[in-house]
Amino acid sequence: MLLQDKVAVVYGAGGSIGGAAARAFAREGARVFLAGRTPATLDKVADDIRAAGGTAETARVDALDEEAVGAFADSVAGRAGGIDVSLNVIAVQDVQKPLTEITAEEFLQPIGVAARTQFLTTRAAVKHMIPRGSGVILTFGGSGPQTVPGLGGFKVALDAMEGIRRQWACEVSRYGIRVVTMVTGGIPESMPDSVPIKKEIEAGLLEATLLGRTATLADVGDVAAFVASDRARTMTSATVNISCGAIVDY
Repeated sequence: MLLQDKVAVVYGAGGSIGGAAARAFAREGARVFLAGRTPATLDKVADDIRAAGGTAETARVDALDEEAVGAFADSVAGRAGGIDVSLNVIAVQDVQKPLTEITAEEFLQPIGVAARTQFLTTRAAVKHMIPRGSGVILTFGGSGPQTVPGLGGFKVALDAMEGIRRQWACEVSRYGIRVVTMVTGGIPESMPDSVPIKKEIEAGLLEATLLGRTATLADVGDVAAFVASDRARTMTSATVNISCGAIVDY
């Protein structure tokens, strides 16, 4: 299996994307530690993993809390002997308004959340990866150069995550640690039914692709497991594009 005997930490594991990646990691042999703020959703993912024969543990962690993130990573490394993979898929909420109508606080909110949580979770994992001379940091973020009006600070937050990825890769690659971002172009399955104009959004995502289909949650898990594995050992400071051609100029 791709991740046999690896230790993987997933922040935001109770969400659809985090859950898909966690299930794939476990399927490929990893011991998975699921972190998030909602125990019920974490437990659901953990139950699915255990039912399939995998190993999963859960912990309530606010990925914006510096002490909580550090303590969680230390606990995982202490019990499992280290951390091989750290994936952060914490949602970045935004206020969708034109920049001409948004306040400074509304604009900066998603940027601050994205930058803080990615920095904290990466630093906490890297601390335990450096002595071992290996590790993989995975993020979901960048969205290519394209944008549309009315996104507030959301697109800027995604771009900031790309900058964070490049800087971490520059500083930790000499320790054998890889840092990779995955971009999807949007996953219809991940949107709850309560999202306004969901069908219109799904149609727009599909129309933007070159392959005539969008990425699925299963696709996300499969690619994440591969990127986290030693078979992708040549990939760092890189973006893995699984947008089905929706993002073509990166």
